[in-house]
Amino acid sequence: MSNFWARTITGLSMVFLILATLCFTNIGFAAIFLLVTILGLIEFYTITNNGDCQPQKLTGTILGTIWYLLSAWSTLWPAQGRSYLSVVLLISFFFVPFVMEIFRKKEKPLLNVAVTIMGMIYVAIPLSLLNFMNNPRGGTIFNHFAAYLTVYFLITWIYDTGAYLVGMNFGKHKFFERISPKKTWEGTIGGVVVAAFAATGLYFISDGISLAALLILTGLVILFGTFGDLAESLFKRSLNLKDSGNILPGHGGILDRFDTIFISAPFVFLYFVFLIMI
Repeated sequence: MSNFWARTITGLSMVFLILATLCFTNIGFAAIFLLVTILGLIEFYTITNNGDCQPQKLTGTILGTIWYLLSAWSTLWPAQGRSYLSVVLLISFFFVPFVMEIFRKKEKPLLNVAVTIMGMIYVAIPLSLLNFMNNPRGGTIFNHFAAYLTVYFLITWIYDTGAYLVGMNFGKHKFFERISPKKTWEGTIGGVVVAAFAATGLYFISDGISLAALLILTGLVILFGTFGDLAESLFKRSLNLKDSGNILPGHGGILDRFDTIFISAPFVFLYFVFLIMI
């Protein structure tokens, strides 16, 4: 099977699964991204574990997973006072690697602790925020934004696919050759155009979402999704890696597939908060 068809089948399968859970089951959605969180953390600590750096793989994976679970728990089954307790627990997690490093007797403790905490911030926090945006029970402030979250995923995938196809067929001028030699201006512009048309089309079939809000959301996806893609490429280049893993046929690893979401999700979350406030 060619890389294109492997990429297409894998991508469409993931799109179908995530959109189905968005429509029918909040718990199923949380469970999918729990798996993504665990695999993403393991992958991150695996590729960063080399002679110079030895992050706390088990500690980081456990803390990041608990972080995600507490976030999902506080949104799916909200209760008075529970959110404050979760926040206190989550903040305390950042200090656990400092304590654990004391007992490891490694040569570069500062680097080890920094990369361990970075994995939690880069993978677990953005994916945790998705649960807050997924129409949780109990009347939280995002109670009306499941449709926006659906659009967020669709635009992310459409932009990524459009940029990939246009770049593969027409790309000539390098976009950021120092970091990602395969990305081109033609591909990026093609992705932007396809995403803008998709957002306009989604406006006509969506209920209660303004075109301006959709276009702003699309702009955030394009801007910070591109930064996310470049940041992950920068990490891999510094580690002399082509892919972060091989768990997803045609895409590589978890970090390769969700790189745009890792960086864009926090900014989309802030945008949702802004929509509530105005």
